[in-house]
Amino acid sequence: MTDQELKDLVASLAISQAKTDAQMQRTDERMQKTDERFEELRASNKRMGILLGNISNNQGDVAEEFFYNSLEDKKDLAGIHYDFIDKNWKSSTKNLRDEFDIVMVNGKDIAIIEVKYKAHEKDLEKLLTKKQENFKELFPIYKDYTHHLALASFYMPPELKEKALENNVIVLQRKGDVMETFIPKNP
Repeated sequence: MTDQELKDLVASLAISQAKTDAQMQRTDERMQKTDERFEELRASNKRMGILLGNISNNQGDVAEEFFYNSLEDKKDLAGIHYDFIDKNWKSSTKNLRDEFDIVMVNGKDIAIIEVKYKAHEKDLEKLLTKKQENFKELFPIYKDYTHHLALASFYMPPELKEKALENNVIVLQRKGDVMETFIPKNP
């Protein structure tokens, strides 16, 4: 290879390297912009999640307030009169913590009412298992009371309502501006 050919080769390599460097620079700039847009999107999604969580919590609060106010006036549920009603009972032990939306008590009965804006099957399952067992453990003072479970909701699919009633769970639904109560056939 001659000196001229070597110089031409080095020059073409330098030009090629300059093009590669320029492409790499553009790629780095694009990646930086992509990273910035990704961070903007992540922040936006976080704000959206917080907003949706707040909306869900607000709907739940509205449902709880509606059912609490409806029950507080007469303190009757499924033909049983209660002396006391309260909401948002919280308790915890070393290994367990739970909250109960509405609790009604008289001298021998206790009603544990789970309130949902829109009830799902998992809500019923949780009430029948976890909520009922947790209540017994967290509030042993009521162990000798007759426990009544109720699921209150602004909307409940008909098949869920039937399943709740089959499991001796009282169903509370909003009907216009008032609440309608359905009592299991075999309480």
